[in-house]
Amino acid sequence: MDQFALVALDLVAITLLSVGVYFPRHRRRDLVVAFLGVNVGVLAASLVLGSSGVGAGLGLGLFGVLSIIRLRSREIEQHEVAYYFAALALGLIAGLSPAFGWLPAGLMALVVLVLVVADHPGLFRRSRQQLLTLDRAIADEDELRDAVAALLGARIHSVKTEQLDFVNDTTIVDVRFEAPRPGTRKTARADAVAAPAAAGAPASIAPASTTPASDVAASDAATTSGTPAPR
Repeated sequence: MDQFALVALDLVAITLLSVGVYFPRHRRRDLVVAFLGVNVGVLAASLVLGSSGVGAGLGLGLFGVLSIIRLRSREIEQHEVAYYFAALALGLIAGLSPAFGWLPAGLMALVVLVLVVADHPGLFRRSRQQLLTLDRAIADEDELRDAVAALLGARIHSVKTEQLDFVNDTTIVDVRFEAPRPGTRKTARADAVAAPAAAGAPASIAPASTTPASDVAASDAATTSGTPAPR
């Protein structure tokens, strides 16, 4: 009876985690299927093998084998790795627990709760990471940071050069930055572009035309007829 309760609790936990938390936030149906399948598969394997007395070594072995499978499959994001191992942990807790009690139930609730909070959209919501390719080779780190700040119009936290190509005149850079608040991106980019002018580069402004409109019209008419316009 305890095993049936643990199985039911595991199914509730993995459904809440994958369907109730992950899918509404990230919208990847394929990984929902993967989380459910991995969880139920690990649960079934641990229930069968756990009764043969192999103990905790089974859990560690399953973690290692499934980690190798993940690394050989299609690459997934780091936050999706966390969901992946949470699905494994839920299946192992339910499958290897000797009896239903507060400890396995509390651990499973803790796993789900941690991901609910840690992956909340409101947590570090403006922190971003992007891999940019610039159309010129920039070796100086300060110049590179200024160029990226002018391009993104955001506060730059760190800049790491991944590839510097002087032959093709390109720079690939990994940027960690804070996305600007709505409505402030254009202002930030305008300030970054105006910085050189403020440093001493005068802006050239063409003088406005002072020719009256009537003289312009007369000049156009004279040009058409071939007669010089009256002065």
